[in-house]
Amino acid sequence: MGSEFGIERILWTEQEIAGRVAELAAEISGDLIGAAGPPAVFVGVATGAFLFLADLVRRITLPLAVDFVRVESYGSGTESNGAPKISSDLKIDIRGKHVVLVEDIVDTGNTVSCLIPHLRTKGAISVSVCTFLDKPARRKVHFELVGEGKFYRGFECPDSFVVGYGMDYDELYRNLPYVGVLNPEMYNK
Repeated sequence: MGSEFGIERILWTEQEIAGRVAELAAEISGDLIGAAGPPAVFVGVATGAFLFLADLVRRITLPLAVDFVRVESYGSGTESNGAPKISSDLKIDIRGKHVVLVEDIVDTGNTVSCLIPHLRTKGAISVSVCTFLDKPARRKVHFELVGEGKFYRGFECPDSFVVGYGMDYDELYRNLPYVGVLNPEMYNK
């Protein structure tokens, strides 16, 4: 399975993903249950996090709001350009609210280190990060959470270029129900 799409190997199956998302949702729900204030806002980083965000919030057991930000940092390449720019901002007022920033993958840390201060200036009382994949081997920037914010991660990812479950290469592969390593022949043409 997967090789027909240029996938070198599958890292996490659809079933493994569903199980881990359920565990994350239970953990976040437990942490937010005692949080004072209005319902939390889950902010998805478009476009890569859309499937993860949808699956995650369906399993959160508390009232919540959902919004998106769009940050450009990849273009059609396989590595971040290191200078993320917010191209579409929140519509929801997050002042005085707990925010859970939902990412598909945290690798260099550039995107979250750009977004966390942005959310703080908009008045969030806490900012947590929930990333589907964490790639600490590629971390270049250390980031600090806001208030009582926590860092949640689905899986630790090897230092490979991965696609599927919302993540893409040149806008392709987002629809795969699993996460796999893209064969370098697909992008080293």
